[in-house]
Amino acid sequence: MSSRTPSLGGATRVVVLALLWGSTFLWIELALRGLSPLQVTFVRCVLGALVLTVACYASGRRLPRGVAVWRHIVVAAFFCNALPFALFSLGQQTVDSGLAGVLNATTPLWSIALGLALGSERGMRPARLVGLLLGFAGVILIFAPWRTTGATGWGALAILGAAASYAVAFTYMGRTLVGRGTPTISLSAAQLVAASGLTAFGMPIGGLDSVGGGPTVVIAAVALSVLCTAITFHLTYRIINDEGATNAAVVGYLLPVVSVLLGAVVLGENLSVRVVLGMAVVLAGVGMTRRTGATAGAAVAVDEAAEGGTPGVAEKRKRTVEQPVPGAPMPGKPTAGGSSAEGAAADVPDARRMVPEDAR
Repeated sequence: MSSRTPSLGGATRVVVLALLWGSTFLWIELALRGLSPLQVTFVRCVLGALVLTVACYASGRRLPRGVAVWRHIVVAAFFCNALPFALFSLGQQTVDSGLAGVLNATTPLWSIALGLALGSERGMRPARLVGLLLGFAGVILIFAPWRTTGATGWGALAILGAAASYAVAFTYMGRTLVGRGTPTISLSAAQLVAASGLTAFGMPIGGLDSVGGGPTVVIAAVALSVLCTAITFHLTYRIINDEGATNAAVVGYLLPVVSVLLGAVVLGENLSVRVVLGMAVVLAGVGMTRRTGATAGAAVAVDEAAEGGTPGVAEKRKRTVEQPVPGAPMPGKPTAGGSSAEGAAADVPDARRMVPEDAR
């Protein structure tokens, strides 16, 4: 199968998905006006789990069974949902939503760094290495450690931690949950159920504060949970399935743009020239890391079957691609295993291993 040309319907889904994932940080910002970071995380996990569980059983499937698979699901839920969701909410107490979206786009950089540490990134081409260094140089430019004042600090570190957590989660899920025969709609629902339980353990620490904020907070929490956590799972894998990983990866580059524009237009956020330049450098670095160097008609990718937004492979098949296949992004939400579409955007370390079939 050759590289696919995006259809009108596929292009529409890409735009919708970019808008949903990119709006994640706006909804978090609004929800934090009446909820604590842990409350935002808990509501997001619970409502997202409810939506996906209903969808799971409505499609004739059920949650996974077996102690072994649930052990892996719990670990994935911690690194792909509970921890990053909490870190995003904590970080956005001091970081603007637009900047949060850009820092989230560093996930593929952390994925490559993790691969180098684990020895799975062998023979990396110079362009990808330059992209990795360029991306982290952009992060340094945003942080500006040579300045004594700034709007970043610990909040930006928390968001970078969330992006790194996604990278760990995708690597773990690719090794333990992908290709095990469980439908992804079942895995994604189970993962958010597990994340809800994990988050509940932390509620006594900072999740029992009084709730306020009125209708805006309620709308933001519901939109974050349903649109940016549950629905984006399904859209992501429909795009990968119908349009190919290369076309799906476009979302990863649109997401930060959407988050910055929404932050500026809706919330009136201001960005300095230095931060804008840092954002551009980060995205340029990410773009370079996604060029795997495959030659036309020579690269072989592995398609994997699944539905609903988390990894779960029914079969493998070979296909050639005309261009390098970039990773599929994951938002502040979960791709490859049920992370947020906030992660969406985020970028799956190797999308060639995670292309679904049964989402059709």
